[in-house]
Amino acid sequence: MEKIFKLKENGTTVKTEIFAGITTFMTMAYIIALNPNLLTNFGAEGTALWNGVFLATCISSAIGMFVMAFVANKPFAMAPGMGLNNFFAVTVANIVGMTGLSYLQSYQAGLCIILIEGIVFIILSILNIRDKIVDAIPLGVRFGIGPAIGLMLMNIGLGSNVGVYSETGGPFFAMRDFFGALTPAVAKTAMGSGYGVMILTVVTMFIGLFIIIALDHKGIKGAVLYGMIYASLIYWGGSYLFLKVNPFESIKTASFVPPFADMMETTFFKFDFATFMDLGWFTAITLVVTFCIIDMFDTIGTLVGTASRAGMIDKDGNMPNMKEALLADAVGTVAGACTGTSTVTTFVESASGVEAGGRTGLTALTTGIIFLACMFIAPVAAIIPAAATSAALIYVGVLMLSGLQKIDFGDKTQVVPVALMLIGMPVSGSIGHAIGIGLISYSVIKYTTGKGKDVSPMTLILSLLFLVKFFVAG
Repeated sequence: MEKIFKLKENGTTVKTEIFAGITTFMTMAYIIALNPNLLTNFGAEGTALWNGVFLATCISSAIGMFVMAFVANKPFAMAPGMGLNNFFAVTVANIVGMTGLSYLQSYQAGLCIILIEGIVFIILSILNIRDKIVDAIPLGVRFGIGPAIGLMLMNIGLGSNVGVYSETGGPFFAMRDFFGALTPAVAKTAMGSGYGVMILTVVTMFIGLFIIIALDHKGIKGAVLYGMIYASLIYWGGSYLFLKVNPFESIKTASFVPPFADMMETTFFKFDFATFMDLGWFTAITLVVTFCIIDMFDTIGTLVGTASRAGMIDKDGNMPNMKEALLADAVGTVAGACTGTSTVTTFVESASGVEAGGRTGLTALTTGIIFLACMFIAPVAAIIPAAATSAALIYVGVLMLSGLQKIDFGDKTQVVPVALMLIGMPVSGSIGHAIGIGLISYSVIKYTTGKGKDVSPMTLILSLLFLVKFFVAG
């Protein structure tokens, strides 16, 4: 282990790395079921396709993380990216509308986009072009990415990660619908039977958060993981005692046999290039470029922001082995296309593993192994309560705000782009789009204040590309 991952050089141990890998997995385990749900309209497109995307999610994520572990030696985890999977589902639906073909045939045509995107990124990574794009992001904007991701994590923890459904509708969110309600009576009426679940969720989330803080204050290694375990126990106990619900009921009827036959039939190397080309060259190129832009800056933002929190970047904001980390991301995307899922990208939840002490590829390897195991034990992973993972996400998000110390608040040309990123990332839900807003505002402010010479040609090109993306490509 020492020879492969250089644990001593990175100030870590096997135990710490494994704990960090498990922590990362627990905060992102939701993607295993959510990704096939989103890409198949929650199973409406058939069980076979759902099963195929489920296995593709586990396999492609693991492949990407193995490359991250052994080639880049970084603790970052990967999986089909949120936002990108929604965009892919919409794209497939549009292909259905344009061609009149079935969803499955259109899905297989859409996988061609992901394959081309991944191959393009492999080439760009090998040629160091993606490295140059990272260097083109102004230092102040780079320092602001971490805190912006922190706010995004907190927003996920208090919002989308803990949605509650009931007979009155949903999802209802903790911050918007529970704390945002004028009175408990209003919230109770709106949520119906979901109100009890919301109470348990909020209580679990905050108790878990306070436990993590207390354990970390005492210097206990793996405080985040232990906090999530305690929070899970609280939620399971509360479900059984107060909601009269068995939190393990789903395991009784769950299947632990991987549906490989379904994947072979629906998604495994099922590229429909004929249908893809029938869309027309302009549409095809526009789709590929759009996916490339979103994925590139989501990945760059996650790597830079998380690495900054872990102390993995130098004074110039550069991360060693960035090329290898970006290559791992590209390989994961190609693996995703070949097995049958949308773009695989570096997950922002990797920050939880970094906060748990993960510093090398052993963390990524651990998470990847568990993802592979989930082909057999997915029902067990599914019982991890969202409230427990929210506690970890909120905690890590708060810690990532410390990166604001590096921002020169006396320089408005630096503060304004960072401020826009801070609000843009949690609101848009896209790291890439928020960085685009930061780059555009940086360039415009520099030129309007007579400091246009500070804007490098590459920064200007990136700003213009984002303007096209926002106002032309959509």
